[in-house]
Amino acid sequence: MMTQPAITIYTTPTCPFCVRAKALLNQKGVSFDEINVAADPQLRDDMMQRANGRRSVPQIFIGDVHVGGSDDLYDLERDGKLDQMLSGEIV
Repeated sequence: MMTQPAITIYTTPTCPFCVRAKALLNQKGVSFDEINVAADPQLRDDMMQRANGRRSVPQIFIGDVHVGGSDDLYDLERDGKLDQMLSGEIV
């Protein structure tokens, strides 16, 4: 049986795209670690290093795979790939 990969989402409290991305993950019933980068420049630097320099939030990771932002997450869902990634079937 495949185990769910760790999901990390970097967010800020006032970001509507972050809310939208978390809503989809919640709808999928998966747990995720949320890292608020608003108050801590070091956390944002960590996020940017992981996300190839992208500063915008959210930045979403499924396992070690950088998914991108909210639109990228919804694109995976539309293409039928999100469930496979969340279940660990594809990386």
